Amino acid sequence: MTKPSLPELLHAAVTAVGGTERPGQVSMAEAVAEAVDDNAHLLVQAGTGTGKSLGYLVPALAHGERVVVATATLALQRQLVERDLPRTVDALHPLLRRRPQFAMLKGRSNYLCLHRLHEGAPQDEEEGLFDQFEAAAPSSKLGQDLLRLRDWSDETETGDRDDLTPGVSDRAWAQISVSSRECLGASKCAYGAECFAEAARERAKLADVVVTNHALLAIDAIEGAPVLPQHEVLIVDEAHELVSRVTGVATGELTPGQVNRAVRRAAKLVNEKAADALLTASEGFERVLELALPGRLEEVPEDLGYALMALRDAARTVISALGGTRDKSVQDEDAVRKQAMASVESVHSVAERITQGSEYDVVWYERHDRFGASVRVAPLSVSGLLREKLFAERSVVLTSATLKLGGDFNGVGASLGLAPEGTAGEDVPQWKGLDVGSPFDYPKQGILYVARHLALPGREGSRTDMLDELAELVEAAGGRTLGLFSSMRAAQAAAEELRGRQDKPILLQGEETLGELIKNFAADPETCLFGTLSLWQGVDVPGPSCQLVVMDRIPFPRPDDPLMSARQKAVEEAGGNGFMAVAATHAALLMAQGAGRLVRATGDKGVVAVLDPRLANARYGSYLRASLPDFWYTTDRNQARRSLAAIDAAAKAAQ
Repeated sequence: MTKPSLPELLHAAVTAVGGTERPGQVSMAEAVAEAVDDNAHLLVQAGTGTGKSLGYLVPALAHGERVVVATATLALQRQLVERDLPRTVDALHPLLRRRPQFAMLKGRSNYLCLHRLHEGAPQDEEEGLFDQFEAAAPSSKLGQDLLRLRDWSDETETGDRDDLTPGVSDRAWAQISVSSRECLGASKCAYGAECFAEAARERAKLADVVVTNHALLAIDAIEGAPVLPQHEVLIVDEAHELVSRVTGVATGELTPGQVNRAVRRAAKLVNEKAADALLTASEGFERVLELALPGRLEEVPEDLGYALMALRDAARTVISALGGTRDKSVQDEDAVRKQAMASVESVHSVAERITQGSEYDVVWYERHDRFGASVRVAPLSVSGLLREKLFAERSVVLTSATLKLGGDFNGVGASLGLAPEGTAGEDVPQWKGLDVGSPFDYPKQGILYVARHLALPGREGSRTDMLDELAELVEAAGGRTLGLFSSMRAAQAAAEELRGRQDKPILLQGEETLGELIKNFAADPETCLFGTLSLWQGVDVPGPSCQLVVMDRIPFPRPDDPLMSARQKAVEEAGGNGFMAVAATHAALLMAQGAGRLVRATGDKGVVAVLDPRLANARYGSYLRASLPDFWYTTDRNQARRSLAAIDAAAKAAQ
């Protein structure tokens, strides 16, 4: 029998999911197949509605080698495992003459731990373990969550937190889960044979396609101990998120609360001298942080340096003592010891990293209203790490609706450790960029309106003219507005102002869960939804409920953001343009994601309004506009209002 062609396979898969084949999807599938066959790398931008998950799944399944698919969001992981993969595998089975297996794999703390559930959680203040079910009042929210978790443990097949609906609080989940550092290991655990996390790993080892998240991919790359099974192809979806997720995994933090917890957990298990030294070091660290002012530490101050060295040395002594002593009077000693070891090792590793003072790290103080001060350390760049760990010995496909910034892929490529496209040389990963376009007719479906006449946004203070403009636009649109703000304070001020001026319902992020807000926003066309970062990329509301997307200002990073400003400075010191490489790239990515909320289906029409004149007037404005969908462009406020009123009238007539 002849091998089925890629168009045949794609046609079968698209038919199975009830979709329509699109030229962009076909181009993408062909490019992915070519990259996989040639063991090459591909960056592919596929606009909303292209059907990009099938554009990479079909050629990956046809190739026959093991594939890892890493995504940023839970929603896409679920879509792949519960909808796209089952249907695609069923559709391709008769043609491929084999049935590819697939599995989901996450970090250990995402799975219920049977040891914790049955034996109890190590108690910080006392020896041994305590029964969290006894300790929590049955009538309390925590008590109810724990009882529900215990019932769920008898019926769940996966133990995966995301399969529990409705969910439980982080506090409840922490009582019955462990980190990889706290885990006893399957061979030492009485429940090792039934362990959900181990079962997930075993399923992944046998699967042809393993669906995971960016964080686990980062842990796999950074920590050296392989978490993911061996694979020949890596596909990174939502790839615009990868650098920030990897940076998050590579960031260390120390807080007085975290250090105190480590002291309490270790105190009963080691000799008095070692415990006292760690307690003294902890108190010294806490005193230093009481006086800490937020901001970057170009050099580690002397008092912090001494406090961290004392912590590092005391933690090292405790780690040695924990390994060399046994105390049979402690109930379930192995679990208690393992949790103590994990806490102290975490303190030791961050303290040591900061005291070593790598030129490739950025250190800063942060202050949180609820949790107080902390000291943090993050890599100046993750591009070298990604180049070395991601692009060696496998074919990598990175895809997203927003990878092409300012007209090319080189900005995103550089953040991933890639030289400009077409650069040849030893140890230089070769890659190709491809934009397969979008099924949407952006110039006919959307308008980009820039409020050129407004005053420049300042650092602080009320923007009265911006709020007036926003109110007029919302009125013209008949509600139907997604307001994307650069800060929570700006979103709150706008919501308060508009609630006082008009009768359209205004939903505000933080007043309800995000899922509930989006559901209510989609249900009523007159409703507006205002919020910050997670709304810039987390909202998918096709149809008449979202016909105006407003951005209050260009979302540059805050000038006092320690990591972004350090990265900008490093580019400038190397002779580059730090503002364009860091701040403008960051803003372009967010604006492209935000503007992408407007047109989600072929019938959608609307306006993206940017209430920041710099997008029209500043030199970098053309770079940012080139990163957005190709909407019809205007700075005429009357034109924008007339268009919104016409779209509103058409939507009302269609109801």
